[in-house]
Amino acid sequence: MLLTGGLKSFLPHVLKRITRCNRLSISNTSGMAEGCERADVVILHKSLADDFEKFCRANDGPLPLLYRSQPGDWKCPSLSSDSDIRTDCRQYRKYEHGACTGSLKSLKEYSEQLKDMVTFYLGCSFSLEKAVQKAGIPIRNIEQKCNVSMYKTSVPCYSVSMFHCNLVVTMRPIPESKLGAAVLATSELKEAHGAPIHIGDPGLLGIQDLSKPDYGDPVHLHPGDIPVFWASGVTGVEAIINCRAPLAFTHSPDGTLITDLEKGNVRSSGGVPQVHCISQDPLHFSIVSAEAAQKIKTLETLIGIDPGERGIGHLQRQGELLRACLAMSHAGSVLITTGFPTHFSHQPPEENDGPPGALAIAAMLQALEKQVAIVTDQRAMDLNKKIIEEAVRLGILKKPIPLLSYQRESSNSALMFLCENGNPGRPRFDHLVAIERAGMAADGNYYNARKVNIKHLVDPIDELFLAAQTIPGITTTGVGDGGNELGMGKVKDAVKKHIKNGDVIACDVEADFTVVAGVSNWGGYAIACALHVLRRCDIHERYLRRAVGLPRAPGRGLWLPALPSVPKEEKLLKTLVQLGVRSGKTASLEMEVDGLPFYSTHSLMIEKLL
Repeated sequence: MLLTGGLKSFLPHVLKRITRCNRLSISNTSGMAEGCERADVVILHKSLADDFEKFCRANDGPLPLLYRSQPGDWKCPSLSSDSDIRTDCRQYRKYEHGACTGSLKSLKEYSEQLKDMVTFYLGCSFSLEKAVQKAGIPIRNIEQKCNVSMYKTSVPCYSVSMFHCNLVVTMRPIPESKLGAAVLATSELKEAHGAPIHIGDPGLLGIQDLSKPDYGDPVHLHPGDIPVFWASGVTGVEAIINCRAPLAFTHSPDGTLITDLEKGNVRSSGGVPQVHCISQDPLHFSIVSAEAAQKIKTLETLIGIDPGERGIGHLQRQGELLRACLAMSHAGSVLITTGFPTHFSHQPPEENDGPPGALAIAAMLQALEKQVAIVTDQRAMDLNKKIIEEAVRLGILKKPIPLLSYQRESSNSALMFLCENGNPGRPRFDHLVAIERAGMAADGNYYNARKVNIKHLVDPIDELFLAAQTIPGITTTGVGDGGNELGMGKVKDAVKKHIKNGDVIACDVEADFTVVAGVSNWGGYAIACALHVLRRCDIHERYLRRAVGLPRAPGRGLWLPALPSVPKEEKLLKTLVQLGVRSGKTASLEMEVDGLPFYSTHSLMIEKLL
């Protein structure tokens, strides 16, 4: 009996009868019994069952547990009224000591062994396809009449006893314009793997070739499609292989169990997700809740006021703070630079806008357990070392930050600095941040706001940002308040048009993201606050950990102390005054930054941001 059509509308009990008679001749069950939930199946000895359940609970993205049977129980009444796990999958695989030793149409001949075995029914990504289609999004594997592509990744699952493996994912090509709709349609379907765990370049998951799936069939992308990856229950198969149990069974990856449950019944709450592109090379999108995104937008609005009436409103680009912080949230290692020697006739020539903001960012990155370093001018190394030591003493930083300098010694100096042995495939840093750092103008010089050339005081750290544009995997952020800061090249046309002396002083070097603030320190404070918002966002946190491992505890005791505060910033500014670091606009050694008093201006901004 060969069935080639009409399977979408078949009721589950009809398909089960056909399956039990071994009369179903199709390549996979995707698209069958439309409207009904699917289940992946793992059957193993009862002595392993408790540990496997813990493994599922600890990795509930790929292994959402729908039902666990008692030993020898072939039925699952909560999923199906007339089930028999020995016959209800189209095909099974048998594993002995970690090796697949056969494919089976039925498990009836193993009924005696099954009396001492437990069946786990796990959520299946086939169940989310109807929700995606309902949102008006094509499912390419159904269009192409093939099984979904499944890949082993380099992402380790959380191990429990003898159960350990890397995550397996399914991939569905989604038109870029439909990414948000696809995430929204699936984010609440927790028992069908929920929202995607990665959107973009497969290499970021350790997948080298989409045309060679480890399970399933190759699915071809249409022009404009983006590869979107969901956690897969086939992860359980990999765990069975690695645990080397004497005997175990699983469903075949192309023959999942069809249940009586209607799709979309199981929901989870976590807010409405948004999708944002954070990198073009490699292509990478991130996910965040609308609530968190709105909070960060509010932060961006707060710092966008223009107390110096410089015209910075013309430089601002909405959403840059969010995208910059999403990129930093994904980064494992961040390099920060600051230092604007505007007071060329004083020693030290640095202004006090920049270092506090840089340290606020660094403190939050430390709390988020990221590697962070600071690069500055060779002549300013001693000054910055003292500032960092005081920041640790004051409790702003939990530990000292490595302090680096950069000099151009050859044409590939920047590449050697940023990458191990100069290899672009092995960058040392994932993200670079420049905050109130003197930026190179179009003529190769560096200017303060009064058009004074201060090139003799500035090391060519801009070269690192220029080199980063050619290195896949490194993104950059520039924070500034006047247009002559490193990274402001992204808005240089607006600087030349609207900022005093902009035609001369405008920085020519771009960053991927440009955060414009009334005072650059405010931009640093806002970044620290935004990173905190992201880490407390459940939707983003799940995406960061690829839905494997246990959700991070809120960690308020760890993250809140890392936020900037009025007392901490007051003490830091006093330290800078003692070290001779002056206010940018007035060169005053008072409690002010850019000519604005700390107690009536900057302290209020910190309180508003918090």
